[in-house]
This record gives sequence, C-alpha cells and structure tokens, in this order.
Amino acid sequence: MEAPEGPRRFSAASPLLTAQDSQMAGKSRRTSVGYGTLAGPNELEANEDAIDTTAGKEAKILFEYSVPLMVTYLLQYGFSLITIFVVGHIGTDELGAVSLATMTANITGFAIYEGLATSLDTLCAQAYGSGKKEQVGLHVQRMVILMLLVTIPIGAVWLCSGWILSALVPEKELAVLAGRYLRILLAGAPGYAVFEAGKRFTQAQGLFNASLWVLVVSTPINILLNYVFVFVLDWDLTGAALSTVVSNTLLPLLLLGYVCLVVPSSLECWGGFTRSAWSNWGPMCRLSLPGIVMVEAEWLAFDILTFSSSYISTANLAAQSVIMTLAVAIYHIPFSVSVAVSTRLGNLIGAGALGASRIATRTYIVVFFAIGLVDAIFLTSTRHVLPKAFTEDPEVIEIVSSVMPILGLFQLSDAGTALANAILRGLGRQKIGGFVNLGVYYGVAIPTAFLLCFGKPQLGLEGLWIGCLIGSCLIWLTEGLYCKLWKWSNAIEEAKQRDD
Repeated sequence: MEAPEGPRRFSAASPLLTAQDSQMAGKSRRTSVGYGTLAGPNELEANEDAIDTTAGKEAKILFEYSVPLMVTYLLQYGFSLITIFVVGHIGTDELGAVSLATMTANITGFAIYEGLATSLDTLCAQAYGSGKKEQVGLHVQRMVILMLLVTIPIGAVWLCSGWILSALVPEKELAVLAGRYLRILLAGAPGYAVFEAGKRFTQAQGLFNASLWVLVVSTPINILLNYVFVFVLDWDLTGAALSTVVSNTLLPLLLLGYVCLVVPSSLECWGGFTRSAWSNWGPMCRLSLPGIVMVEAEWLAFDILTFSSSYISTANLAAQSVIMTLAVAIYHIPFSVSVAVSTRLGNLIGAGALGASRIATRTYIVVFFAIGLVDAIFLTSTRHVLPKAFTEDPEVIEIVSSVMPILGLFQLSDAGTALANAILRGLGRQKIGGFVNLGVYYGVAIPTAFLLCFGKPQLGLEGLWIGCLIGSCLIWLTEGLYCKLWKWSNAIEEAKQRDD
C-alpha cells in the first residue's frame, strides 16, 4: 500500500471519493470476488484497506460539504417562512389558512417526496463509490418517474383538500381557504419533487455547492414574486401560492443549468434517457417505502403534538409554534451534516472500504456529539432572550423559556438520531429506521407525552417535550445498537449485486 499523503484540500467541486481513493478502491474491487457471492476472509481483509483515510480527513470533508448544505436547507426552509411572513400581513384568516395548508402539504406531499428521495442517498452514493457512474443518472431517472406517478394521488388529495379539511377542522372558512391554496400549490409539486431527486445526482458526486447556488438565486426571486404578486398586483392568497409554484418550478431548471454550464464534468454520471429507467424498480422501492415511513412518522408525530398543545391553552399553542420554529431551524445543522455523512459513507461502502467506513463513523460520532452539545448550550443559555424575538406576550415568553432547556437536551439527543439515520441510509438499511421511528414515536413518545402533559403530572408543554426527548433517546440507542451489531460487509455485497 502507498504511504498516506499529507493534508489534502477539498474543493467544492471535488468528489467525496478522491482520485487516490478511487484508484485504491479499484485495486480492491479487482481482487474481490464476483457479484452475487459472499466474500471470504481474505477478500474482506483486502476491502479493509481499499481506501486510506484518517479522522482528520473525515472531519475536513464533513466541514467542507456541510456548510453549503446548511445554507441550502435553511434557504429552502425559508420559502415557507417567507410565505408565512407575507400572508401574515394580509390577514389573520389567511395566515391560519396557509399554516393549515402548509401542514397538510408537508404530511401528504413533501414528506412523501423526502422519504422517496432517501433511497437515492443509498443508491446514487454507492453507485458512484463503486465506479458505476452512469447508474447514478439511471437511479435518478427512475426516481423522477416514480415521484411524478406518486404526484397523481397526492394531487387528488390536494384537489379535494377543501372538503377533507372541512370535515376535520371546526373553522370551515379556514378549511376552504387552505384548500384553495393547496389546489394552486399543486402546480409546483412536480418541480419540488424533481429538484429533490436532482440534488442527489450532484450530492453523490460531492457537488454540494450546486443546490446551494440554485437556492441563492431562487430565494431573492421568491421574495420578489411574493412582493409583486401579493402587494403590487393585490392577488392576496392566490399570489402567495403562485410565487411558491413559480419558485419550486425554477429549482430543477436552475439545477440543470448549473450542471450543464458550471460543472459539465458531472455529466459523466448521465448516460442519457433510456428505457431501462422503466424497469428494475425493486431496489428503489424496497428502500423508498421504509424511507417514507421514517420521514412521515417523525413529521406527523410533531404535528400531532402541536395540535394537542391547542387543548392546553392558546398561549401554549403560541409557545409551541415558537418552539417548533426554533427546533426546525436548529435541526438543519445536524441534518445537513447527516446528508454529507450518508453520501460519504455510501461512497465508501460502494468502494468496498470497510476499514475507512469504521474510521469515518468513529469521527462522525465525535462531530455529532459536539454539534448537539453546542446546540443544547446555546438554547439553554438564551432561554430568556430568544423568545422575545418572536413575541411580546409575557405568558408565552415564560412558557417558551421553561421548555427551552428540555428542547436543548432534545437537540443533543436528536443529533444522535440524525447520525444514526444517516448511517442507516449509507448502509441501505432505511427499513430499520422506518420500523424504529414508527414504533418509538407512536408506541412510546406520544403516549408518554400525553401522559405527562394531560395526566396526573400535569406538566403541560414541558410534558409534551419530555415525551419527545424520551422517544429521541430510544431511537438513537436502538438504531445505534443495530448499526454496531449488523455486519457492514453485507451492505458491500448488496451494492455489488446492483448491476443496473
């Protein structure tokens, strides 16, 4: 084996597997057994040394790629925040309607797209790491087709959402307004879906700046469209919905332009449109379905808790809105890093580098613990300051301040959950995350939260978040134990067997 090189600089356009990594992985693949067979001890020993890495190199990679990802996801999250801010200046009914519509769109649409896309975190990253570069584009083609097909039932629900929400929500007028907003928003759903798939095409190659620059360009456009449609043309709620539709439609177009004009070398992973995209959907579906369960279980659980807080008091509902805004914004930090982790780990698994995978994972544990600890300290130390940025109501401020230390501990624990989920995606074991999330949230976290909030302890909003904290701890403990005990060499064999 060659002697390790000195510190290496990683540019935004360099792949997660460097040229030396790919060369060493190639040597390992040539000495490994054929596809579809189990490797013996000698072959697995060769895989241990497929790629040379260090804890410092892995930490550097995470830092280089996580920063643009953090900005990317915060800007994408900002689309809904901008809409909420703009609609809030139209009227209270419109604000309530958009909040209801956004929650409905997230659960019945966007969470499904996110869950489907988790399969690409595995398939694209492992294909690129194994040197089957054109398979990256093929996997994306299949996912785009699947997402567009899934949009049909999603569209049916959104088109009928006015009637559905009217049967579930006591405020009929708000339900009708929310339904009207969702019917318009449906036109932007395909663009959102294609962009989620397209992001994986670039991320698998280590091009994390691609989606960042797309959002940097589209965010000012979104703000301008909201201003023109809502305040200049006076289209009110319709204008807010249309601005989101146009912005979501622009996302995949801008990403395509970036790939073709700025990083045309990435097109080596695109073999052109092919009929093969309509076949061999088995691996994609087997990874996508548990991915949907994993995302839906978490998103729906927190929406249930938010809805439940309205039964405590109006002040608690307002406090929960503030807390959820803080929680979602801060969670973008560990989540963004987890995307880089799943991609890097998928690359290493695809290359058959067990030794490098173990070194990388040990590094990730330290990094995520540090992230969670910093988040916890920040939230706890600012518990009397941050709430005042959202409201002037002293009762709401007091409630938020009392919950923020619990939220801090939750963020520390949730950083572990983000890492465990990232490792599962890198290994292609999404189904474990789906089972664990579903079982823990609905078998433990929500019942415990209800008991502490509405039962004898009468802890109110604090009780709801203590239940979430207990659930989060159980998730990362269970998933972490599974990742520790499961044979990672199985993931390498599964990656080898995906011929197309």
